Amino acid sequence: MKDSASIQTRKDLHYPAIFLSDIHLGTRGCRADSLLAFLNTYSCDTLYLVGDIVDGWRLKSSFYWPQSHTEVVQKLMEKSRAGTRIVYVVGNHDEFLRKYTDLQLGNIELRDEAVHTTVSGKQLLVTHGDQFDIVTRYHRQLAILGDISYSVLLRLNVWLNLLRERSGYHYWSLSAWVKRKVKSAVSYIGRYEDAVVHECKRRGFDGIVCGHIHHAEACILQGTLYYNCGDWVESCTALLEDESGEISVHEWQQPSAEIVALKPQVSVGG
Repeated sequence: MKDSASIQTRKDLHYPAIFLSDIHLGTRGCRADSLLAFLNTYSCDTLYLVGDIVDGWRLKSSFYWPQSHTEVVQKLMEKSRAGTRIVYVVGNHDEFLRKYTDLQLGNIELRDEAVHTTVSGKQLLVTHGDQFDIVTRYHRQLAILGDISYSVLLRLNVWLNLLRERSGYHYWSLSAWVKRKVKSAVSYIGRYEDAVVHECKRRGFDGIVCGHIHHAEACILQGTLYYNCGDWVESCTALLEDESGEISVHEWQQPSAEIVALKPQVSVGG
């Protein structure tokens, strides 16, 4: 029989809503083992998958699908069968699913976009966000070239972190470091956020939840709640809504004890 402390810990790991994006199943950069550990630890009433969950671009050019990626899909199906509402919002890398949007299979809904009402009553637009990226929308070949370059950085990540692990160091993302240091990348993120917020205001929402740029954030921009899920390639981040309706960016921490915790980064809500 479980003791009361264990029961309380389990209860504390349940949230009204969890948001994940940019998992990129089907790529070597996907950190499926970390995601599976996260999904095994945390539960929610509604799980939003905010685009680029399966990487159709990469699978089309070079098929890669290890057992850990199958286990992630199986875990999502298990959560659905157990009563979790799963809302899959399509992104640009899984755009092959767009022809099936508005499909509902049991507790799983496939959408171009969704609307989430927080516990505190805020109306949030949930969208992957690729439509606000000029390069992705109007210069597809350039976007694909950029994706290839990004994939090269991710492959370098793998080798670099194998060496770091053998030396006793924690995971470090080369690709994330490059994005923070390159001026054009920083400018790109700023333009993207401005475009997302403008659309959110135009449509009368209190805020927006998106992904696409692999840059987790929870803040107020121009008076609008802005949330970006981040990714499960570089940073292993998620958005969690608590019982008060506050949404936080959390970074998955590798297990160091029996109970694995998420590290709170930023909280915005109300």
